[in-house]
Amino acid sequence: MSGAEQAVRARALALLTGDAALAGLVHGIFDGTPPRASAPYVAVGGADGVDWGTKDRAGREVRLTLTLAGAGAAIDDVAAGRIDAVAAGLRGAAGGWSVVSARVVRTRFGFMREGGWRHEVIVRCRCLEA
Repeated sequence: MSGAEQAVRARALALLTGDAALAGLVHGIFDGTPPRASAPYVAVGGADGVDWGTKDRAGREVRLTLTLAGAGAAIDDVAAGRIDAVAAGLRGAAGGWSVVSARVVRTRFGFMREGGWRHEVIVRCRCLEA
């Protein structure tokens, strides 16, 4: 994983844990899928990166997965709305990188084996080296 992927994941984790409204709705916000956690919880998942550089600056396009596991009703879940709001706020300085755009490009709902819904949000972050 390059520096941009690590920087975007760290920024997302910091923003999610700093959101008091989200923290009141879930049992925890984790870096990766926790081995044992009671639902609902949020996990900052994998980050896929590809080159997005310019002639004179290094750049990466990072696709980050944010997961809300064990939520109630999939369509009108307040916690999912908070995750979308935090994802929109990913723009800014992140480590040695600058996130110049952040956009939710895909969401996916599915029913979990353990019960409840799994809501995945894929966020595309375009980053330039600071």
